[in-house]
Amino acid sequence: MTATPPNGRLADDEHLAVLGYEGKFDRSMSLWANFALGFTYLSPLVGVYSLLAVALSTGGPPSIWWIVIVACGQLLVSVVFGEVVSQFPIHGGIYPWARRLWGRRYAWMAAWVYIWAMIVTITSVAQFGSGFVTSLFGIELTPESTLFTGLGLLLLALLINFSGTKWLARIARIGLAAELIGVIGLGLYLLLFQRKHDFSVFFDTMGTAGEGSYVPVFLASALAGLFLFYGFEACGDVAEEVSDPARRIPKAMMMTILVGAVSALFSFGGYVLAAPNLEQIVSGEVVDPIPAILEATLGTVGAKIFLVITILAFISCVLSLQAAASRLLYSFARDGMLPGHTWLSKVSEKSKVPTNALIVACTVPALICVLIYFNEGLLVPVTSFAILGIYLAFQMVVLASLRQRLKGWKPAGPFNLGGLGLVVNVLALAYGVFAMVLLATPGASGSFFTDYVVLIGLAVVLVSGLVYLFAARPDRKSDAPEGDALAVAEEIRRRTGAIETR
Repeated sequence: MTATPPNGRLADDEHLAVLGYEGKFDRSMSLWANFALGFTYLSPLVGVYSLLAVALSTGGPPSIWWIVIVACGQLLVSVVFGEVVSQFPIHGGIYPWARRLWGRRYAWMAAWVYIWAMIVTITSVAQFGSGFVTSLFGIELTPESTLFTGLGLLLLALLINFSGTKWLARIARIGLAAELIGVIGLGLYLLLFQRKHDFSVFFDTMGTAGEGSYVPVFLASALAGLFLFYGFEACGDVAEEVSDPARRIPKAMMMTILVGAVSALFSFGGYVLAAPNLEQIVSGEVVDPIPAILEATLGTVGAKIFLVITILAFISCVLSLQAAASRLLYSFARDGMLPGHTWLSKVSEKSKVPTNALIVACTVPALICVLIYFNEGLLVPVTSFAILGIYLAFQMVVLASLRQRLKGWKPAGPFNLGGLGLVVNVLALAYGVFAMVLLATPGASGSFFTDYVVLIGLAVVLVSGLVYLFAARPDRKSDAPEGDALAVAEEIRRRTGAIETR
């Protein structure tokens, strides 16, 4: 059901019809449910837990400032995305945005990179989450237990996603509560009652730079923030299941960044200030410091309770990732751009979700989990590729948006910045290029594969995508609209009576 809109605004299904599509989904997702989906995908709890030790051993306590830097940069990107999704509230996010702003082949490459980055991210979260599950139940963490627990998380998320949008929203809200308790609640407790260091420690490099400059060391610790702030785009991946998406999704994306930044700061800061052995963590002697900090501050029972909260957050994160990936696959297939597109674009009559795309979003990560079982060293490389791949896909949309603005495009959705939009777009692109340079800069371990694995992974995905694009020519098999941002903006203004009289 679509509510009757106020004057000067298109109804949801009418807006979708202007974009060339028919509504097939249940618009049961509210602003808060949409925000919960993006927030649990972004998951500051997962990000901080995964990278606290790496960040501190690389750049010391000042690495916390990357959370602020990256949050500001990604907020600019989320505003650009907000203007785009407000005009194009379509399932799939990155793919339809790139297609409508540029063209079919450009969108193919953006979506190809983004799909693989998302699938690898699903794999990584399931693998990292398995450690929490085995710890809670006292199971020894072995390659076998990691594999079967990770597969269990993927299957559980698939079953919940099969049940429909309402259950997705409910579990996302539970995950949101778990995240807020786990990051803000625990962070505040550590800051107020378990603090063992002064706040000045966040300006103490603690010898991480040695005798040289701290600048390259600080830049090397950027992963502390860069890994945290993506996932907000998932709010737009489910646009056709959100009521009043043109207004609500931009708000949800920006809320995801802002609340995520506050949560991550509380969590990261709380662990640092409460760490009884901070010097050992910074020196790299403690590989996994959080369990020890929790045990020392919460006791055995408290640590177990926190593990339950953490597992809920991981389940919700995998759930949100699967949902976002399936909607992207559906959107890609609906336009005839993938092999098996008829099968992939089917929507369940009962649950109103793209079940076949969901199966793919579960099966492929499961297969990668099996590959990691046979070669544990693959986990870190595939995770590193996922981050760079997602940032690249983001910036392809930001670049396409800037290109359209320079051609005269003025976003016609209810959320737009007017003349300020061009400035924000340029700043978002500059930030994105800076972030990708940091992510792609080779390491200095001396091992070619280790130092260049992220670039190797990206090259494999780009080359394979280009080969398929120019060999199979999927763009020729699709007649869905492309490069029509200017025309659509004019049509929306005409229908809403917003065109200026001359």
